[in-house]
Amino acid sequence: MESTFFSIVNEQTVGQHAIGAIGYRHSGGGFHGSLLHDFELLIMVICSGGGLRRQVDHCIKGNLKYQIMYISSEDLLDWIAGGEHHEIIRCFLDGEILWDVQRRVISLRSQIIELEQTLREQHIFKEFSRFLRRYLEAKRYSQDGHFMDAYRSVADALYHYACIELIEKGVHPGQRVWEQISHLGSVVYKLYEELTESKETLEQRVQLVLLACEFSVMSKMADCCKFLLKILSSRHEPWTIQELLKHPDLVLVREELPMVLRKLVYRSLVRETPSGHQSSAAMRQIRYWAN
Repeated sequence: MESTFFSIVNEQTVGQHAIGAIGYRHSGGGFHGSLLHDFELLIMVICSGGGLRRQVDHCIKGNLKYQIMYISSEDLLDWIAGGEHHEIIRCFLDGEILWDVQRRVISLRSQIIELEQTLREQHIFKEFSRFLRRYLEAKRYSQDGHFMDAYRSVADALYHYACIELIEKGVHPGQRVWEQISHLGSVVYKLYEELTESKETLEQRVQLVLLACEFSVMSKMADCCKFLLKILSSRHEPWTIQELLKHPDLVLVREELPMVLRKLVYRSLVRETPSGHQSSAAMRQIRYWAN
């Protein structure tokens, strides 16, 4: 970014709580999100102290119109954890550092990237768990001849599969998932079109999509369940199902967790072992672990 931008905002002009500044400038014309509007430049001033309220200034210098946003480092971390303000996070990560006090902005970037990766794996696992539940539900309905119910469940399964594909491509699933993914040339969108627009019978459409989902379950399970596998590998002692259900990072998949765990055992991605001694006459709990 041009050196003249350093004179727009610096340690002296923004106050003692600022730890650095990020400059984000769009390339070319067109709409670049609600943060930029019709401004040429967004400057994010990063401050320490959770008591700071987000502030915005609209400024002009010569012919340059720009927007200054004051954000606390604590808010950035909270937004990542809560899945909020994705546009601000992307500008913070992709923009150019204008200045940085004691490399604190660089450190904050590294912290957010690491947290973002963990949350990405957690989000993928959540969507995969719900995809698997709906897929198995649709399969059961289909086997019983209830194809209208199977259609509804397999459509829900494809929705969660679409969310997985978006997250894998670095796109946050919004309220219009099918519109988001329609431009990516994805397999799941073609399956969605096959399910909703094909001239085949309802039974044939459901069976075709279920077959494709079966392949997806087999091929994506290990990658989509990394989050759970890491938890299982995080200690030396195997886990009981009750311990896993009480784990704070697995609260959102409590309903699907037992089913997913058994599928992972069946696929030999998770090992099971009985607790206690072989000679014990008492009931022995199954414990789970991963390499």
